[in-house]
Amino acid sequence: MSNYRVLKNAGTGQVILPRARWCASFWCHLKGLMFRRELPSDEGLLFVTGGESVVNTTIHMFFMRFSIGVVWLDKRGVVVHKTLAKPWRPAYAPSKAAQYYLEANVDVLERVQVGDLLTFEELAG
Repeated sequence: MSNYRVLKNAGTGQVILPRARWCASFWCHLKGLMFRRELPSDEGLLFVTGGESVVNTTIHMFFMRFSIGVVWLDKRGVVVHKTLAKPWRPAYAPSKAAQYYLEANVDVLERVQVGDLLTFEELAG
């Protein structure tokens, strides 16, 4: 099983992000993007939680050096919230319960809308 997924809009087939690291482990959640100097425009982290929640999908931006786009999805993959997250802010939470959240470059916010259904296809290789 690959550790990466391709995120696509199910309705249009548009690739939202070609390389999203599947982040389901405690250690991946703990580290996230902290301390990174940059993030390639075609990469991100797709965080996976055990169920839909606002609390378990709230993020912080401590130890971050750059802004990111954050997209929250429910258990079906429907976008429920998105925001621009700036460095050193204490908390960003979705407006509705989510099971997944994507952290990527800011430009990801231009490619998704609340209500879009996204698919996570395993990246070959």
